[in-house]
Amino acid sequence: MERLSTNQQQVLQQLQALLGPHEHDVEVLISVLQSLDWNVQTATELLLDGPPVEVRSSQRSIRQTQQPMIPLEYPVQERGHGAPRSLTQTFLALLSLPVSVLSGILRFVLGILRVPFLFNNNHTYRALRQTFPDTRGATRRWITALEEETGAVSIKSTGALTTGLDNPPSTSRRHAYPPTSPSDGSKVLPDFFDGTYEEVLDICQREGRIACVILVSDEHDDVPEFKRSTLTDATLVRMLSEKNFVVWGGDVRDKVSWEAAQKLQATTYPFVAFLALQPRRNPSTSSSNSSPILTVLSRHHGPSVPDSGPTSAQTLVHHLEHQLLPRVNPFLTRYKSQLQERERDRHLREQQDKAFEDSARRDRERVEARIREEQEEAGRLRMEEEARRQEEKRTQAERERQESAQAMRLQWRRWMRRSIVPPEPRGGNAIRLAIKLPGSGRVVRAFPSVSTLTALYAFADAQTIPLTMQLEGDPERVPEGPEGGLETLENYIQSQTQGPESWWGFKLALAYPRREIKWIANTTLVEAGLKNGEQLVMEATNSSYSSTSHPSDDDYESESD
Repeated sequence: MERLSTNQQQVLQQLQALLGPHEHDVEVLISVLQSLDWNVQTATELLLDGPPVEVRSSQRSIRQTQQPMIPLEYPVQERGHGAPRSLTQTFLALLSLPVSVLSGILRFVLGILRVPFLFNNNHTYRALRQTFPDTRGATRRWITALEEETGAVSIKSTGALTTGLDNPPSTSRRHAYPPTSPSDGSKVLPDFFDGTYEEVLDICQREGRIACVILVSDEHDDVPEFKRSTLTDATLVRMLSEKNFVVWGGDVRDKVSWEAAQKLQATTYPFVAFLALQPRRNPSTSSSNSSPILTVLSRHHGPSVPDSGPTSAQTLVHHLEHQLLPRVNPFLTRYKSQLQERERDRHLREQQDKAFEDSARRDRERVEARIREEQEEAGRLRMEEEARRQEEKRTQAERERQESAQAMRLQWRRWMRRSIVPPEPRGGNAIRLAIKLPGSGRVVRAFPSVSTLTALYAFADAQTIPLTMQLEGDPERVPEGPEGGLETLENYIQSQTQGPESWWGFKLALAYPRREIKWIANTTLVEAGLKNGEQLVMEATNSSYSSTSHPSDDDYESESD
């Protein structure tokens, strides 16, 4: 006991109380509880597993209508008068449990496949059925058999509507009883709850209702008359319906009903017991024990005839009207009020929690929306910044390309000034031309008559070289491509994809009448139709072509005629 926790000790003590006065080894009980994860309900069913033993009860007076109130804490089970099991039987039951489960699963699968089950014997089937009893099915079968035997119909099958009830039932199956004397003479049974006995006790605790437990045994001679007279009595059924009783019943030959009989100490049948929550008689100082306890209000057992019999409808109705209800209703009314107040408080707390959660959710959504907007704005700014950087990179790359191309073009100009432009002849057969440069510059130059358009264009192109770059610094080699002279230059210009005019960046034309002098490779000035003394205009065709360095007339000497 010292190695067990407080909760485990309480479970062990509860199991010892449930097993009755018979002595059991504490170590065995601990082993059983440990194997069942300290589930006292499963342990009790396992230790009490087996058919009920016929109870030998002492003869009691048939005039005895009730016994003193006996406290019954939920859930409480009594061992009854059944013979105690030995420890060997207990361990055999534990060992046979997984075998029974596997046998049942194998039987189910083979049944679907329609394969004969080699171990199909009644002992295995009974063991499996006792291990997993169909409690709801057994209760429903008993209710159906009761309807067939009495010729009555359960009140839930009449279709009558609930009217004028101060405490309507919590289940949707419940209906009001029809008039006391139906015009068609039909009989109606109480609205039996088809759940388990533990569920009945749970409803009593949760809803503050009174339970009416009816136990019978078809082996007793007084049971058939009890079914025909008491259970179909109009006054009793109407009272149970109007007062919102939870009615539950069964035959003790079924395991669940037999276990209920042991818990209620039923020895004579038919048996009727009324249970409800009641305050503790000797409440302790501990606040945990001040809560109400489920109590057996009264027990009734014996024959139902004559009308004064302990289980007759008249006796039960008189007992309910004049004794039980006046005694328990005040407390149950207060208890239900407390339940309703707690329910209202719970509902109010739920509403407050919901309002708080809604407010928190709205605040969270606003914060998330603000964060999302800030993230979107930051993303937009990043994209704009990235686009700006990319544009700057492209502009810088284009600028560098243009600067590189202009630098290369400048090298070509300087090379052409050094290698392509012929010296100016002094007298003789020469062609003297005046070239109006872009801007305000003008230059006069004499060319040999055998000079080509390439030499003229090279001279005009050389006029854009800055004055700081003297002839002595011009390159002697071709900036790119193979070595050569005029023919090499013309081949290079013709190989350019953008065309000769785009490569030169300008064009020459006669001033008046205006006539364009297009560059053509290997063409002399005479072949181009140029004569001595003509005026040419240099027109830029490329935006990158710079004319800032064009000299004025004062920078060059002009020969007189």
